[in-house]
Amino acid sequence: MKVLLHICCAPCTIYSLKTLRDEGMDVTGYFYNPNIHPYSEFLKRLLTLENYARLSLMPLIVDKGYNLTSFLKGAIEYGKDRCIFCYKIRLERTFIKALDEKFDAVSTTLLYSKYQRHEEIKNIGSQLSDIYAIPFIYKDFRIGWKEGIEASKKLNMYRQNYCGCIFSEYERYKGEVK
Repeated sequence: MKVLLHICCAPCTIYSLKTLRDEGMDVTGYFYNPNIHPYSEFLKRLLTLENYARLSLMPLIVDKGYNLTSFLKGAIEYGKDRCIFCYKIRLERTFIKALDEKFDAVSTTLLYSKYQRHEEIKNIGSQLSDIYAIPFIYKDFRIGWKEGIEASKKLNMYRQNYCGCIFSEYERYKGEVK
């Protein structure tokens, strides 16, 4: 089965990729993340992922689209549920790419993070699966959280400390700003 794996960052890819490959899936990564702020962070995450893709022999499709204005407008309209907007736009773009490139299924490394809203991701994936007639592979990759962290540290991989958007960056650092 050819799977297009939406990837938020390299550290979240390690365990997700291993799991899907262990189940016999042919995985191609897909980087589409207009939510990541600032742009220098976007580039750092992309470079880290490109290096890991080479190391792991994972084909990688990169969408360098970075429409920050549209992302911020949509996120603000969703208010406290801005993460749902973020999941929707990134997963929908992944399903469209999977349809265009003739992949058999879609999954996402967002399912690796214990900080993400798994039920929402699962529901959005299921809805998009119905719309685009491509299966969404839901896996609770969180069980490999520790394994993925240890592997990323061994690889001396850049590891970010916030989700990616300006809102999560603010929430992460607001208590530390004096």
